[in-house]
Parts: sequence; structure tokens; C-alpha cells
Amino acid sequence: MRLAFPLAFAFLILTNLSAIAQHRFLANQQNKLVIIDAEGKPQWQMMLSGSPHDLQLLDNGNILTHQNTEIIEIDPRSSEIVWSLDAKKFATVDRVEVHSVRAIPGDRIMIALSGEGKLLEVDRDGTLHHSITLQRTHPHPHRDTRLVRRLENGNYLVAQEGDGKVCEYDRDSKIVWQYDVPMFGRKARGGHGPEAFGNSVFSALRLPNGNTLIGTGNGHSILEVTPEKEIVWKLQQHDLPGITLAWVTTLEYHPNGNIVFGNCHAGPENPQLIEINRGQEVLWKVHDFKTLGNDVSNSIILDADANVIR
Repeated sequence: MRLAFPLAFAFLILTNLSAIAQHRFLANQQNKLVIIDAEGKPQWQMMLSGSPHDLQLLDNGNILTHQNTEIIEIDPRSSEIVWSLDAKKFATVDRVEVHSVRAIPGDRIMIALSGEGKLLEVDRDGTLHHSITLQRTHPHPHRDTRLVRRLENGNYLVAQEGDGKVCEYDRDSKIVWQYDVPMFGRKARGGHGPEAFGNSVFSALRLPNGNTLIGTGNGHSILEVTPEKEIVWKLQQHDLPGITLAWVTTLEYHPNGNIVFGNCHAGPENPQLIEINRGQEVLWKVHDFKTLGNDVSNSIILDADANVIR
């Protein structure tokens, strides 16, 4: 009988420990790419000529990203750029920027060309096969888009930062769904840190249930909205004990319902990456201002389930 309580107590400890995630991940700190192992130790890093806003792990283990307007594929085993294409070749205006790039079916690449206001589908030889024209209220080469994701139906879900909205575009450049990120009765306040506020949306994912998960950027929040635009779940700036959210960037939705997200520009007092469950419990976080810093705008969990949505 004396062993019953200690054994039960030990079981609870082991159960709680097993629920704490440890992840190997890829992230950027401005123009530095870093892979960090599950113990928090840097395994690999590479400097780029510009700070990327989008990262994708390809099936061959390479990394698709961009430095300034140059789209690049990196082999992390050799730290070599094995393919590149400068998106400026598609520009018809003086200034363009790239904030999102994705490999899509048909061995093609989607490039979101801000300033031009278009989504381009190109092959690796640089041939343009299709383009989608964005409908912009406040066009700007730095703020037309942040992350863009292709849906299974071939449409694109676009985070239009400067307009504060998420739009789903069909192949004919028609908006078939739109969500205006709410200000919740507050006034916009400039800056990048926790004190700022706005609707400069950074990311959006379409969930298996048909809802859309939105990283609101300097709105300091994550929203889940239905096709009818009802908010059915949200995480706000001060909902996580001891953590303040700033610029909410990358989103990953895992098959178990957990969400991993980026907390950029939040200062050294706060973690840069956070994993929560739907009950808003913190399961994992990265608080590393030695290898990383205050400008971690994108990340990928490398040991995630194959069915993760990112």
C-alpha cells in the first residue's frame, strides 16, 4: 500500500512529460536560415542575401525559399543553391517584392509578386504558364501580400497584408471568398512590437472542416472563421500565461489539432515559436535569443506528421 501513491505520482509525471513536445525545426532570423534539433542545438545554418518570408521543405529534402526577388532551392546537405530564378523578369513596374513562394503540382512554382499585384505560376525554366491578378485596395510593393497557399481545388488563399483581408481567388482572378480582419473596435497603432496594432494579416490556412485559420500579423491573434465568417475560436494577445503575442506569422495546423505559430517582434521576454492545443495550453515553445532573435518570420517543424497543413 505504501507504493500506491508514489507509483501513481510517478505515472502522472511520466504522462505529463510525454505530452511535452520537442521539435526539430527550420527557421529564419532575418537573412539567416537555421535548423535546430529537438534539444535546442543548432545543426545547420546558411546566410542569404535577403530576409525570406516563406519557406517550404520539398520532397527531396531541399528548401524552397527566396532572397529578395530571387527564388532559390537550397540543398541543406551541401548548403548549395541548386536552382534559382529571379522573379524580376516578370515585372512590368519599377519595384516588386516577393513574400511568398510555393512548389505546386506539375513541377511548377507559384510566386506572389507584390508591386505587380499578381500570383504567377512558372516552370523551372522560367516560362510563365498562368497568372492571377489580385484585387488591391491599397497597392504597395511591400504590403500587397504575405503568405499565399494553394488549395486542393486549385484556388489560392491570399493574405493581403496592406488591405487587411484574406481572399480566396479562383483561376480567373475572381474572389470567391473574402474575410476582412476585424479591428475589434480598436484604432490602428504603428510599429512592429507588442504595442503596435492593426490588421496586417500574415497567414491563412484552410482547415479540413472548411474553416479558415488566420494569423493576423500585428493583430496579435489567431482566428478560426467559418465560411460564413463567424469567429468560432480565437487566441488573443494575452491569452497565454506569461506570454505576450506581437506579430503572429507562420501557422501550422497538425492532425491532432495542435497549432504551431510564429511570434515575431515580441522582444526578448517572449518566445519566438509556440505550440498550443485547442484548449490553449502551451505544449512547446522556442525562446532562443542566442541563435535566433526578434525577427523570426517563418518556420517549419521538420519532424511533423506528413499531414500537417502549413
